[in-house]
Amino acid sequence: MSVSHYDLIIIGGGIPGLTLACGLRGAGLRIAVVEAQAAAHVSDHPRAYALSPLSAKIFNAIGIWEQIAPAITHFPQVVLSDTDYPHRVIFTPADIGESAVYYCAEHRVLQTVLQRHAATDAHITCYYGTRMQTVTYGAQWAEVSVTTGQGQQTLTASLVVAADGINSRVRQQAGIQTDGWNYWQSCVTAFVSPAQSHQNIAYERFWSSGPFAILPLPDNRCQIVWVAPHQEAEEIAALPPDQFMAAMQKRYGDHSGSLTLLSKPLVFPARLKHSRRYCQPRLVLLGDAAHHCHPVGGQGLNLGIRDAAMLTQVLLTAKQQQQDLGNIRVLRRYGHRRRIENWVMLLFTDILNRTFSNHWQPIMVLRRWMLRLMIGWSPLRRLMLRLMAGLWGTQVSNPLNTLMTKVVMTSQSSPKPGTRMKSPEPRGGNTV
Repeated sequence: MSVSHYDLIIIGGGIPGLTLACGLRGAGLRIAVVEAQAAAHVSDHPRAYALSPLSAKIFNAIGIWEQIAPAITHFPQVVLSDTDYPHRVIFTPADIGESAVYYCAEHRVLQTVLQRHAATDAHITCYYGTRMQTVTYGAQWAEVSVTTGQGQQTLTASLVVAADGINSRVRQQAGIQTDGWNYWQSCVTAFVSPAQSHQNIAYERFWSSGPFAILPLPDNRCQIVWVAPHQEAEEIAALPPDQFMAAMQKRYGDHSGSLTLLSKPLVFPARLKHSRRYCQPRLVLLGDAAHHCHPVGGQGLNLGIRDAAMLTQVLLTAKQQQQDLGNIRVLRRYGHRRRIENWVMLLFTDILNRTFSNHWQPIMVLRRWMLRLMIGWSPLRRLMLRLMAGLWGTQVSNPLNTLMTKVVMTSQSSPKPGTRMKSPEPRGGNTV
C-alpha cells in the first residue's frame, strides 16, 4: 500500500470543496481532493442555484468569474410576494449598489469550471471515483484510507477538510454531533420554459403550504422550487406531466405565458442541521457537512461558498506565518466566525419559512404589514436584501482579494502547471 503526503486533504469534490481548492491554487500547498463519484457524474446534477453578489465576488477573487458569468443569468429584479396579496416587494441592484440583485447558475456550469480551474495547478490532485474509508488523527498529521479502482491507498496531511455533504461520514466518524430538525415540507424542483421571455426576473411567492420560487436561466429556461408538505409534494411530483404543469401554472402565474416541462420533477426533504463545532485538531467542516438550511431565500450553497472563502483566508495566512494548518488555534479562526454567521442565517431562513408558511390571521397581518413597510421604506428593504445577499458580518471578499493578489504574484514565478484531473488513478504528492 502506497502513502501519498499532502498539506491538506479535501473529502468531497463538490462546489464548496473545489472552491476551497481553487482559492488555494497557486499558494504552493499540496492539496488532494477525494471524490467518490466519477468526474463526469459530479457535474451531472439537474439543479440550479441562486448565487448572491458575495458569492460572485468570491468567484471573481479566485479567478473563475469570467468563465461563469456568460453562462448564468443576472437578475435585474427579484420580486417577493405573499399569495394573493396585491402589494409586492421589488428588489433592484440599486438597493445594494451591485450590478445585479442575484444570479442563477446551473450546477454543471459551476462544477465544470471549478474542476477545470483546479486541474491547472500541479499541486492539486483530484482523486475521482475514490471512496474515503477511515480517517485517523495524529499529533502531527491525519491519515486517510481510501479505496480506488486500483485498490487501497493511504493519504496523509496536516489537515483534513470534510466537504462531503449533509450526511458527512467524516463528521460522523469524528463524533461531531449536530442539532436541528426535519421540516414538515419537501421541495419539488423542475426545469421549465415559458412561452414568453422571463426577462431574467426572479420571483419568490409565499403560500401557506410553503414558498414557490422561479429562478430564470439562460435560453429562456427556469428552475422552479415548489415547497409543500411531504405527502402533497410527493403527490405533485407523481402527477402525469400535463396535470403537473396545470397545477404548477396556478402557482407560476400567467406573466410569461404557457409553460413547457423540460425535466422530470425531483423531490427532496427540507431540513435544518447545524454542527455543534466546526473544527477539532486536524479536521475542519465545510458547507453542508457543517450546516444545512431550509431552501427559502436560496442561502444553502452561498453559505458553503462563504465557508470556503473564509477557510481560504485562514489557511493562506497560516501558511504565510509558517503555522501548522491543522493546529486547533488556526482552525478556530475559521470555526468561530463562520459558525456564528451561519447560525444567524439558519435562524433567518427558519423564521422566514415559519412566518410565511402558515395562515394564522395575526401572523398574516404582521407579515403583510412588513411587506408594505419594505415597499415604502427603502432602508428596511436594503437591510433585508443585504442580509440575504451575504453583504453583512465578516466581509470575506476584500481580505480574500488581498491574499489572492499575493498568491498570484507568487505563482507567476512558478513553473506553468499541467493538467491534473485523472480518474481514478491518483497522482501527485510525495509517494513512498
